[in-house]
Amino acid sequence: MKEKSYDREAAVEYARTWAFKRNPAYLDFEKLGGDCTNYASQCLYAGCKTMNPAKTFGWYYYSANNRTPSWTGVRYLYDFLTKNKGVGPYASETDRNRVNPGDIVQLGRADGTFYHSPVIVAVTAEDIFVAAHSYDAYMRPLSSYTYDRARFLHIAGVRTW
Repeated sequence: MKEKSYDREAAVEYARTWAFKRNPAYLDFEKLGGDCTNYASQCLYAGCKTMNPAKTFGWYYYSANNRTPSWTGVRYLYDFLTKNKGVGPYASETDRNRVNPGDIVQLGRADGTFYHSPVIVAVTAEDIFVAAHSYDAYMRPLSSYTYDRARFLHIAGVRTW
């Protein structure tokens, strides 16, 4: 496998372009539990251009009926990104002071369940700004959300064949 850089600018540009509309190449999961992680995966894909075709534990979307749980599920995306040793993007959990545009933040409840996957599009000394589907947003301050916990996923790189 080869290593390549994650194109953060491409991920953020995709986030900006599709924040308030839907890319017709992907099913809109809004009425099927939410579209946030599907949108986050689309942004990630724009920045890495590499899917992981492994059945069940990979990360891909070929169609609404041919995709992995990690493409659309909050917990499964976290598991894929933090455990991925194969092709595609990989990440490490970090703190809010070490994130960059193109990274992911997942919001959760006090009981430890996580339910939302916004994409970080800007970071300032005052706040982190995100884009998201399921309550569509672009440049929304993270501080404007109500949540009990947050985990920050720094995309460290991408592996290709």
